[in-house]
Parts: sequence; C-alpha cells; structure tokens
Amino acid sequence: MKQFHIISLFPEMIQNFFQEGVVARASKKELISLEVTNPRDFTHDIHNTVDDKPFGGGDGMVLKPEPITESITSAKQGKANPYVIYLSPQGNLWNDQRAKSLAKDNRDLVLICGRYAGLDQRVIDAHVDEEISIGDYVLSGGELGACVLIDSIARQIPGVLGHNSSAEEDSFKDGLLEGPQYTRPKEFEGQLVPEVLLNGDHKKIAEIRRAFKIIFTYRKRPDLFKASDLTKEDYEHALAQVRTHLGVHSALFTDK
Repeated sequence: MKQFHIISLFPEMIQNFFQEGVVARASKKELISLEVTNPRDFTHDIHNTVDDKPFGGGDGMVLKPEPITESITSAKQGKANPYVIYLSPQGNLWNDQRAKSLAKDNRDLVLICGRYAGLDQRVIDAHVDEEISIGDYVLSGGELGACVLIDSIARQIPGVLGHNSSAEEDSFKDGLLEGPQYTRPKEFEGQLVPEVLLNGDHKKIAEIRRAFKIIFTYRKRPDLFKASDLTKEDYEHALAQVRTHLGVHSALFTDK
C-alpha cells in the first residue's frame, strides 16, 4: 500500500478533495492510504501560532520551524523510509515521468503544503528531500499541488484505475498527447465518428490512433513533438493516413 501523509494548515481541503473519484476508490480498496496532519496541533502557545514575521523585513509571514518540524517527525513515524516533498514554486517541475517514478518507489510520501511566504529555509535544508512545483505560477498554498501529485501518482498504481491499460493510454505515456475519443451516437450535429474506428480492424485502428497522436502533438504541443524522435516527415505521413481514412475530417487534420 502506498502511503501519503499530507502536512497542511487546511486539512479539510485535502480530505474534501478526495471524498470522490479515483483516489477515494483506491483508498477504500486499501491500495493507498491518506493521512493529514495540521501543524497547529504541534504549537505550544495559547494562540496556536504557526507563523511569524521574516527576519530582514519583507511582505508576508513565514511558517515557524518548530510546528512544521514536529509535524514532519510525527508524519514519518511508522513509515517505510519516508520521502519528504515540499510543494514549492521553486521546485522541480512536475511531470508524468516523475509521477510514474514515485508510484514505483517503495517509499511512503510526506507532502508539505506551504502557506503565506513559505517555510523557514532551515526546515527545507534539514528535513526536505525534494521541492516540487506543479507549474510556473503561484497559488495560495500547497494543498492543490499536493492533490495533483497524489492523483497523478495514484493513477499509476496497479488496480487503481478500472482498466489495467487505462494509464498506459493516457497522454504523455510515450511522449505524445492522447488522440481524439468518440462514443455513441455515431452521428452528432452532422459530425460522424470516423468509420475506421467502427470496422473492428484492430490493426488499422491502432495505426490511425497512432497517427492521431502524432498530429495532435505536432499541432497542440510542438515542444513535445520536438523533444520526441519524430520528424516532420512522420507528421506528414500521419496526416496522409488520416486523410486516406477520413478525408477532411476536421480543421485539425487539414494543412495549416
């Protein structure tokens, strides 16, 4: 069982987020475990003070080292070689490869959600194994980032998703975006589902889905396409495949 221990001043945010959906089901099936600790429980003054003014001046308040450190110590108890992550805009940028790596990692995870102007640097230096950012923007706290990490890691754990191949078919698995998806009815507002997806020829379906992925990635995320082993010729070949089966199916598959 993969254990996640979240340290947050707003534990209800975490708990409410995971009352429904994939992670909630995974928790009920005991594939993962979620625990939340509030640093206010480790304060020792009448006001339960968790922050203070920064030395040297500046805007905002800094989370005091004592309650955070005690929270980390408490969270680590009973964990298998816990790995401590601080959600921070200064951290390593989160991606699917990292999610997959941490899902396979046998260590339990302790996630620290910052607030205000952040943590006292001495806590980071002494107790944090890695800082992680979910993007180049600033949020009010680390709770949303922690939820993103947990959800994306949990999806990689066998048994969490309804179908064993579901995670493997997601975007980014092979460095490409997932292609378009269709369901009933076959015709909607004058648009038809591509016939190749309906004929039961699994080889052709696999080929056209691969072509879709190449086209989507080239058009929507040229940075991913450039980082792959694919070439402009691969894109043009994929476009020719799509035209053979679909004609001018949508603006996405026409020349730009």
